[in-house]
Amino acid sequence: MNFPSDETGQVLTEMQQAGIDLSISHDVVFFHLFEQQTQAQAMADFVTQNIANVKVSVHADETPNVWDVDCTVQMVPSHEAVVKQEADFEQLATKFSGYNDGWGIEA
Repeated sequence: MNFPSDETGQVLTEMQQAGIDLSISHDVVFFHLFEQQTQAQAMADFVTQNIANVKVSVHADETPNVWDVDCTVQMVPSHEAVVKQEADFEQLATKFSGYNDGWGIEA
């Protein structure tokens, strides 16, 4: 499989080279960071109430005074699907004063 030469394409290429089968469904986790727990919880609550089939976890980051919202989606990690899902979550994170911090596949 060839991927576009952007950050998502590079990650997918590295995963493929590591032997991950990208043609099957995986738990793909999208990471978001917030400065306040209330902002993080607000995004998590919104996702839980409005988006089906997404597992959400809120937890303190390793960095002090930073909160993580991890959104896990079961999907085939194609370049197009990952880019679209990441953009959708980015809009939500921005709405709650947070930002995207990448994505990965749960091993």
